[in-house]
Amino acid sequence: MSVRRSVLPSGLRIVTEEVSSVRSAAIGIWVNVGSRDESPATAGASHFLEHLLFKGTTRRTALEISSSIESVGGEMNAFTSKEYTCFYARVIDTDLPLAIDVISDLITSSVVSALDVDAERKVVLEEIAMRDDDPSDLVHDLYAQTYYGDTPLGRPILGTVSSIKGMSRSTVNNYYKKRYLPQDLVVAVAGNIKHKKVVAMIEAALCIDGFLEGMGAPVLRSNAQERKAKQQSVGLISRKTEQAHMFYGMEGVARHDDRRFAMGVLASALGGGMSSRLFQEIREKRGLAYSVYAYAQQYAGSGQIGFYAGCNPTKALEVVEIIREVLTDVVDNGMTHEEIERAKGAVRGSLVLSQEDSGSRMFRIGKNEIVYGQVMGFDDILKSISRVNEQDIREIASAFLTKTPTLALVGPFKNTSKFEKVLA
Repeated sequence: MSVRRSVLPSGLRIVTEEVSSVRSAAIGIWVNVGSRDESPATAGASHFLEHLLFKGTTRRTALEISSSIESVGGEMNAFTSKEYTCFYARVIDTDLPLAIDVISDLITSSVVSALDVDAERKVVLEEIAMRDDDPSDLVHDLYAQTYYGDTPLGRPILGTVSSIKGMSRSTVNNYYKKRYLPQDLVVAVAGNIKHKKVVAMIEAALCIDGFLEGMGAPVLRSNAQERKAKQQSVGLISRKTEQAHMFYGMEGVARHDDRRFAMGVLASALGGGMSSRLFQEIREKRGLAYSVYAYAQQYAGSGQIGFYAGCNPTKALEVVEIIREVLTDVVDNGMTHEEIERAKGAVRGSLVLSQEDSGSRMFRIGKNEIVYGQVMGFDDILKSISRVNEQDIREIASAFLTKTPTLALVGPFKNTSKFEKVLA
């Protein structure tokens, strides 16, 4: 199994991983654009466009796009994040040429008609409504808005009702033409494939209307720190819910920080599973919540570590206090050798098990290339996790768990005064 990389004269990057033991292949075309690249007026354009590219190209109708992959038993989808967009398909290895052709067709030749824009606008508005109806999902967007304020990282990936309603066909189409360029693309392929054959197929599929003509250099996202607006301590969406949903977080490491491996282990030890500190303290010992977890999130130039819990609204204040007590204890006393080794094992095991199919491998190499400009060796990642020790955990806990916290709440609360006092 090996990862290979080619850069075409246009700046297009192609990364592959050959896995000869499987009979499948996965392709993803990653675009170096996400909600972080939008202005308030174009908020949600990246995600809106992701929907629209499936509505038809100059060669295929929307039905032909979906049926072409489904008729061979494959799967196809897309997603948008803060910093990139990905269109992907997974098929039997012999059907890879078809998958490459279909996904490439979306990238180069989508029509983005006014009729489709108006139709899909309704779908996106329904997706926003669905997010709003799920407090456990909504609280994460609220946290980003509370922590980052009215900045690109603070705005939701879906956009807002007003921005989507006001987005014209020309706005979306211009966004497509300006941002979907070869130097902003990474094509990742994994499975029972050969690198040279894949490169030839991709060149043939993407050389439509001179798309690959010209010279260019791969575009990498700047690591400059995004300035936050004036930070609130507590964000609240007051709603009559049976549970209070909360996300308590603070500044974490940015994507290119070597301490990200230690941060991942710390997050796992604090809330990565049933044996984690917060799960034990909040759920097992006190029975205050069903769902408790933690994660570390990295962006270019920014990052957070945060903790989620859903509980009875009358117990919300107590849960926040427990989170604060646990974090303070870790800062003051560190974590035991057994806790750290257990967390390292969980992170390593989860990573290895996640690479058991061609789709997961494609996601790993594609994401690595689009955000780092290179694919870190799998063994190197495992070694970096294994090297994390008690001193690393103590240092990163002292550096970040002492940062000013931000709390997002969705629940039946009239105001945030009690929570603000606890955070103070």
